[in-house]
Amino acid sequence: MPHARVLRRHRSRLVLFLLSAIVVFTMMYVLYSAIGTLRQLDVVESERDQWQRPAEVLQALDLRPGNVVVDLGSGAGYFALKLSPIVGTEGQVLAVDIRKLSLSFLWIRALLSQKRNIRVVLSDEDDPRLPPGAVDAVLIANTFHELRDPKVMLGHVSRSLRPGGRLVIIDRGPRQRGAHAHETDRAFVETEVQQAGFEIVNSQDHFIDRSGDDPWWLTVARKT
Repeated sequence: MPHARVLRRHRSRLVLFLLSAIVVFTMMYVLYSAIGTLRQLDVVESERDQWQRPAEVLQALDLRPGNVVVDLGSGAGYFALKLSPIVGTEGQVLAVDIRKLSLSFLWIRALLSQKRNIRVVLSDEDDPRLPPGAVDAVLIANTFHELRDPKVMLGHVSRSLRPGGRLVIIDRGPRQRGAHAHETDRAFVETEVQQAGFEIVNSQDHFIDRSGDDPWWLTVARKT
C-alpha cells in the first residue's frame, strides 16, 4: 500500500509538471505571436504611410489640443495612434471597433508608446457607444462600406458631436458601376450624411488613386 501511494504521488506530480509546462509553452507561443504581429503592424503601417496621405486626413479633422476625437473603425490603431499627439494630454482619442482582437493590439501599442489619452471602445454593430454632445470630430476611414445600417450609425455620430463638429469619411469608391463589398459610392454616402444633419464642406473623388487599386474618395462634413 505505501508503495502504491508513492507511485500515485509521483504520477500526480508528473501530471502537474506536464500541465504547467503546457501552460508555460502556450503563454510563450502567444507572446511570441503577439510580438510578431506588433512588428508586422509597424511594417504594414510604414508602407501605408507612403500612399494613405494620413497628414491630409488628419488636417481635415481640424483638431486642437484638448479636443475629443473618435476613430470609428479604428482597427489596430493606424489613425488613432497618429491622433493622440494632436489632441494632447488634455484631449482624448476614442478608438471604436467591434473587433476585440484589434482593440487588444491597439491597447498594447498605446501602452508601449505611452499614449495614455487613447481609450478603446468595444462597440455594437449599430451603436458605437459614444458620449452625447462631447465629441469634436469623428473619422471613419475605410469602414463606412462595412456599416450594417449607415443611417443608424450616422445618427449616433451626429448626437455625439458638438455643434460645428467635423465628420471626415475616407473610403474606396467603385472604379466601375456596381460597388463591391469593399467599395461604396461617395455620392450615396454624402446623401446619407446630409440627411443626418451634416453640411458637406469638401469632397474629393480621387483623393487616392493608386495603380491596381480602386480610387479612394474623401468627404469632409460639419454638423449644422
